[in-house]
Amino acid sequence: MSSAHNKSESVGVALDALDAGDEPDRSVLRDAVRALLAELARTAPGRSVEVRIPPFGAIQCVAGPRHTRGTPPNVVETDPMTWLLVATGRLNWADAVNSGRVRASGIRTDLAPYLPVHPS
Repeated sequence: MSSAHNKSESVGVALDALDAGDEPDRSVLRDAVRALLAELARTAPGRSVEVRIPPFGAIQCVAGPRHTRGTPPNVVETDPMTWLLVATGRLNWADAVNSGRVRASGIRTDLAPYLPVHPS
């Protein structure tokens, strides 16, 4: 697994690939997704919302009632490319949800106040 420093750098590398009209390498996209998820967990600590970016990662974040078993009541799920765009501010949260690119179910799943995130 890549070091945390390389994961942070991978966000820039992935965005550079998009700017060049290319799709980021799978390993770069994976590391970028994980870095952005880790930063969201850091900036929005808690366990009331589960954010799933299959197949690369999932976290729990946002303060509120803690979920411990079964299907969480507050779930956000999207694909890796959409997460990269939303988490970096290149795609607006509301637009992503309204278009169906992000699936958000539950009363605590509005991540707009925590986006964009920038890995440290």
